[in-house]
Amino acid sequence: MKQIARLVLLLPALGAVFVGLAVACGGDDASPSPTTAAATATLATTSTTAATTVGTAASASKVDLTRLPIGDSKVSTTAAAKGSLWSCRALTGGGGAGKDGPWIRSDGTWDSTAKAKVSGEVAWPTANVSIAVQGDKRVISGNGLPSHTTGVYPVASTDAAYAYDRNPNTIKAQTLSYSIPANPTVATAPSCTGGEIGFALSGVAINNAIDGQNRDAVAHEVQDSCSGHPQERGIYHYHSASACAADAGTGHSALIGYAFDGFGIFGFRGEDGKEQTNADLDECHGQTHEITWDGKKVTMYHYHATHEFPYTVGCYRGTAIKIRPGGSGAQTGNPRFAADDERGAGRLVDSSAQLLAGDAVSVPCLRPLPCGCVAQGPSGR
Repeated sequence: MKQIARLVLLLPALGAVFVGLAVACGGDDASPSPTTAAATATLATTSTTAATTVGTAASASKVDLTRLPIGDSKVSTTAAAKGSLWSCRALTGGGGAGKDGPWIRSDGTWDSTAKAKVSGEVAWPTANVSIAVQGDKRVISGNGLPSHTTGVYPVASTDAAYAYDRNPNTIKAQTLSYSIPANPTVATAPSCTGGEIGFALSGVAINNAIDGQNRDAVAHEVQDSCSGHPQERGIYHYHSASACAADAGTGHSALIGYAFDGFGIFGFRGEDGKEQTNADLDECHGQTHEITWDGKKVTMYHYHATHEFPYTVGCYRGTAIKIRPGGSGAQTGNPRFAADDERGAGRLVDSSAQLLAGDAVSVPCLRPLPCGCVAQGPSGR
């Protein structure tokens, strides 16, 4: 009875947390809190081609893009491993594609060249993002809308993608604010990831590689031609490098985003312009060599995108910030678990004291909630 009474006392604070939070689909971390109104989008009358893509043609890739190993069995909740995702918590019963497409093979591989895409060319003229170094912090803010076009969401019943993934969500503007280390250092030991693991230069959240059913989100779920889709609260996000990220030319790939530990996420090419694979990277999906960082040549750790699971970040090699209610990231330390799906979102928190203090904190899933919670973990899309 004491526990029930305590929980009742916490209900107002919990309501503020869940109303003020948005979480990114797939995996287990919190996303920034959304605004209440949907952003204005305009349907482009002509097709827009991305300036340059980070994708590599199947014939030029070091890996066989028609037979990529599905990452469903490469998710751990206990330790980091090369080619795997270390997630802070396993997800079950959450959101994701309703049916596997024909690109999913019975031999445990999938064909990325045959995967369906959500159609449409929706422009977002009000998209904005600011990334600036302030002292020892890199401050990122924006409204979460992409600088590129997106597919039409909710997915139309006339769209071929609808047969596999009936994403019913609408892309909405958010209020995002993060403060990550400007010059991160490698931590004593790696740490697990939550659902949202970083932020792209395009102004879009980057999620880890799994959906709300703990499956390879890139393989199973259907995204648009720029590799993104929205979760229930309207947060548009990627689970891999965006196919519309600028990464032209030869040599080392360009920076495409930042992980929440402050380290950069770069495109597919490493030293000497060679495409990176899991075999080239460490257990967190990164490596150390000379890169351009804030206009200077430095030797430092960084992550690389690959065509293979876990696609961007497998674990944190630095010390990740905690994502606070309201879409801000300030404190450092292991980020707690939170997630989303097409039905709603929630966040785990650690104690009533932390909750009332406004820190990221872990309570049982209270029902009814607009979220697909399982035990103490809300589900992800």
